[in-house]
Amino acid sequence: MNNNQLIASLIHIDGISEEEILSLLTQPKDLGYADVALPCFRFAKALHKSPVDIANALAAEISKDLPSFLLSCTALNGYLNFKFSRENMAKETLLKVLAEGDKYGSSDLGKGKTICIDYSSVNIAKPFHIGHLSSTVIGGALSRVFKTLGYNVVGINHLGDWGTQFGKMIVAYKLWGNGMDVEKGGVKELHKLYVKFHQEAEKDEHLNDLGREYFKRIEDGDPESLALFAKFKEVSLREANRVYDRLGITFESYNGESFYNDKMQPILDLLERKGLLVDSEGAKVVEVGDDMPPCLLVRSDGATLYATRDLA
Repeated sequence: MNNNQLIASLIHIDGISEEEILSLLTQPKDLGYADVALPCFRFAKALHKSPVDIANALAAEISKDLPSFLLSCTALNGYLNFKFSRENMAKETLLKVLAEGDKYGSSDLGKGKTICIDYSSVNIAKPFHIGHLSSTVIGGALSRVFKTLGYNVVGINHLGDWGTQFGKMIVAYKLWGNGMDVEKGGVKELHKLYVKFHQEAEKDEHLNDLGREYFKRIEDGDPESLALFAKFKEVSLREANRVYDRLGITFESYNGESFYNDKMQPILDLLERKGLLVDSEGAKVVEVGDDMPPCLLVRSDGATLYATRDLA
């Protein structure tokens, strides 16, 4: 029970339920008078007494056997005022923490319920940056809180592991990289190759076409492309896991965008059957309204986009 519930259980008024009393408890604007107050005005008609008399009578009755968490119970102008004993509350809390140890604060509030928390969501072949760190810490904290409250928690690390950038990564690796350097340099080496690709692509647009071609090969299940993609993912997760281990962070699922590669076609087929998927200059789009641009789901080269995987 929280403090307001404890206070509500102390107040006994004929014909008024504890739940109603709890709903009427309020925090005064001036905390010098009280931490919690009960306005007694709405009881006057039922009890045929003035609010002042009702508050005075309740204060006198409760003060006879004041619980240790309260410093005082007084009446003022029709309000029943409660002041907390911060010293006793702190003492009782610390004693409870010492007695319960790691189980302090736990409950079965979430028993039989499942909660999904999507956090961290690092990008494959890119450095683990401060944005990922804040999400990781917040998500990890929430995960532990909900587990302590009895929930079945599913921590999801929705990896950024699909898209044209991986076709570009393969092209960069084949042109300028090698396995030994990647194994030794890890994500930094992969990122260096990716940066070099974009530098060179500014001088040679054909490289971007190659990048799109190799991503299409990944989507189509080309063994060589899939093997390189899997290697990049392995190297990236190995480094991310070092951070997770230091922070005590765990996940129940690492399913990222690539998980939905074989689940997109049924969605596209469904949209087509419903007449929602239409051709547009060789690509496939869904019109979403006159005031919005169409949602592009399949490019003219047959490759899919983030929106396609999001729908899947």
